[in-house]
Amino acid sequence: MEHVALKKRFFSLTNHSIQLLGLGILSPVLLAAGHAQGTQGVENTEQQDSAIEEVVVWGQESSRTGGLSHPGSLLNQQDLVSINVATTEDVVKYEPSLVIRRRFIGDSNGTMGVRGSNMFQTSRSMVFADGVPLHYLLQSRWNGAPRWTMVSASEIAQVEVLYGPYSAEFSGNAMGGVVLIESAIPQEREYHFDSSYFSQSFDAYGFDGTVNGYKSFFSYGDKFGDLSVYASYNHLENDSQPQTFYFGGNSNDPTATPVNGGIEGNDERSNARLWFGDTGVVNTTTDNYKLKLGYDFGEWQSLLNIAYEDRLGASTSPNTYLRDSSGNPVYSGNVVQDGWAINLPAGRLGVSEQERDSLSLGLRLRGPLSENVNFEANVNQFAVLRDQSRSSLRNPADPAWTADGQVNDFGDTGWQSAEAKLTFSELGLPGLALVTGARYEAYELNMDVYNSPDYDSATFGAYTSRSGGETEIAAAFAQFEWIMNEQWDMSLGGRYERFQSKNGYYSDDNAATATFDLVQVPGNTDSAFSPKFSVGYQPTSQWRLAYSLGKAYRFPIVEELFSQYQAYNSVSVANPGLNPENGLHQNLMIQRDIPGGSVRVNLFTETIKDVIESQSESLPGGLSVRTFIPLDETETHGAEFILNANQFLVSNLDLRFNMVYTDSEIVCNEPDPSIEGNVYPRLPQWRGNLLATYHINNRWDAGLNYQYASDSFGRADNTDREDEVYGAQDGFSRVGLKSTYRFDQGIALGLGIDNLTNETSFVAHPWPGRTVYANVSYDF
Repeated sequence: MEHVALKKRFFSLTNHSIQLLGLGILSPVLLAAGHAQGTQGVENTEQQDSAIEEVVVWGQESSRTGGLSHPGSLLNQQDLVSINVATTEDVVKYEPSLVIRRRFIGDSNGTMGVRGSNMFQTSRSMVFADGVPLHYLLQSRWNGAPRWTMVSASEIAQVEVLYGPYSAEFSGNAMGGVVLIESAIPQEREYHFDSSYFSQSFDAYGFDGTVNGYKSFFSYGDKFGDLSVYASYNHLENDSQPQTFYFGGNSNDPTATPVNGGIEGNDERSNARLWFGDTGVVNTTTDNYKLKLGYDFGEWQSLLNIAYEDRLGASTSPNTYLRDSSGNPVYSGNVVQDGWAINLPAGRLGVSEQERDSLSLGLRLRGPLSENVNFEANVNQFAVLRDQSRSSLRNPADPAWTADGQVNDFGDTGWQSAEAKLTFSELGLPGLALVTGARYEAYELNMDVYNSPDYDSATFGAYTSRSGGETEIAAAFAQFEWIMNEQWDMSLGGRYERFQSKNGYYSDDNAATATFDLVQVPGNTDSAFSPKFSVGYQPTSQWRLAYSLGKAYRFPIVEELFSQYQAYNSVSVANPGLNPENGLHQNLMIQRDIPGGSVRVNLFTETIKDVIESQSESLPGGLSVRTFIPLDETETHGAEFILNANQFLVSNLDLRFNMVYTDSEIVCNEPDPSIEGNVYPRLPQWRGNLLATYHINNRWDAGLNYQYASDSFGRADNTDREDEVYGAQDGFSRVGLKSTYRFDQGIALGLGIDNLTNETSFVAHPWPGRTVYANVSYDF
């Protein structure tokens, strides 16, 4: 993403703030954020005047309000200069209290955790791009990652992160937070091209090698009178380090084959294991096609957003570490090495491919009904056109190889949503505004698992398992915003939601019947009301204090309720009786403006009952068993320190620094009191990020980035205490560098490196090793 700060690509936050203020809904917090993040010093501004100009973003006059005192963070393109950006996740991964578990560039499982919601509680965060939902509220854990690839990093003009469920406009899925991505509206004919090459070295267990990849992006934009046109194509191809390492289960076979090459070592719970292989290099290819059409009808605006994703992931070269006495690789069976007698399941070192095609449609309409009343409507549909995984029963190099395998296939799967809202900028009292509206969402998930006589051609044989179901949520919301005077403001709102689950089923076949038997699962209906409140006080022009309180209910998703299946490498056990998660969230903000920016401290607490905990257990041989088990109550206390400033201490140095302390505890769990008092999984006590950019001159930038996290637990029983092994939840300290030089004629070149020290660390799966980047971009 090398077009940062180039002509037509710079977003003017000041202008954005003025236009929002005209609608009567601008948050003072946003104004403070704008001062900290969108304002350059005089000298630096003068240097860059010849290279940048204002752009307009699709969401510039949105009627959305996050609440006057909603804690948040705002990013524009200048803030990204020091980040090695390959995919959209990179844009937000340095924001306060936010973690992205992207295991490699091109990973489809780039899950996001915010504040007290860990990276596998994917249905506790929301992502929108130009008003279109990217969050995937059908599945959880690694399968529930937002569909980041439906928007390309190179098209992003602005990102806003809202923390917590303090706005009535968002459902309880905002317990962690909301990411709002906006792209630019073309104002004249423009073309943009950028390409990046990346190379990673990785060494762990029985793998030691280098993997490479690249990304290329092209876009065209123009404006014909009232019609804006934007079209883009993004291609990404990359090889990753092995993602899974396998250890064997005990075997008592007296005829076991003697082998060597296995690696002895502990697992995350300090159990001694013999590791026999890994998944090998995983190749991913993703193509994204985007078309956006905007049309102005007088003061009214419309936007049609069409995105298509074609994705292929292939693991075709699993590694076995074991060799028999003749030096031949061993892929399956009972083996013995140095007293270790283990079993290698035939399917663990098999090959696999996943093909996924998705289509996203979004339509936004907004405009004034009167001088003080604005209307906005959003309609979205997301369809999984194809999502199919094919796995072989054995490795092709295994002497017992056949074409037999298994196919996982998603049928009718996707979601629809529709929302309409009104914004009243004046309600009879000076400074009093209201946003109110309604929203409807419907989700459907269907998954079939087949045995296949020819897995590579996806030939369907007999069913192994089937499951699926549907959920619906209808909501109405209203939120008042009152700026009482220059010092005080207040927000009061609420959201009513009605939830329904239906048409659930799973397979329980009776071999004596001719058909494949399905069990119908009873549906459920529930409702909840979530009040919201905040108050802000500004004693001087430099200081601001704000308190926010929000109730939130996060209803269970289809997978948690109905997804029950068994495949070669995984078993899922659903729970149709789950209650909604019930959260009470509080935030106290203290902010001080400083020259060029601001310093902010947030103190927050989250108390959540009926926590839907998805626990996964890795069994010997590589089988993964997943369950959805509710915990009675968890509690999180946190403190954030955030410093954002331009020209910090020395001229031309821009700085974004944040550090968060989080104490998250399982406080009550009557079914299993032994875990009460334990640390909640995947939430490190300390996390920190740094972005430092030095503008050497108006053409040349040099940047430093840094990410830190202390170690954590992956299990509710806190028994996984081993570090630097597969399956562990390691802490990490990763340093990166980035430098970009801008030539004449819109050309820019960049070089960068992530994980400079080549640190080896695991967050269950391995983080990438040292990765180098080379980038080129051209605007014309």
